[in-house]
Amino acid sequence: MLVLSRKLNEAIQIGDDIEIKVLGVEGDQVKLGISAPNHVEIHRQEIYAAIQEENSEAATFQADLLNLLKNQQKR
Repeated sequence: MLVLSRKLNEAIQIGDDIEIKVLGVEGDQVKLGISAPNHVEIHRQEIYAAIQEENSEAATFQADLLNLLKNQQKR
């Protein structure tokens, strides 16, 4: 993991298209501004993990449903 220190109004550049800027620091919270192309999804980590879990559950349900349909066709 790369660890960088930034001060207020300083930024980090990721590739050509993504910039993360420190907009504010209040107590133990840091406010970040992220500039990225529209096709780049940006989520808080806990939201991203929830999306991944929901996608996994949906894929499992779909696979189970397809197997059920295949088994019914064999009869």
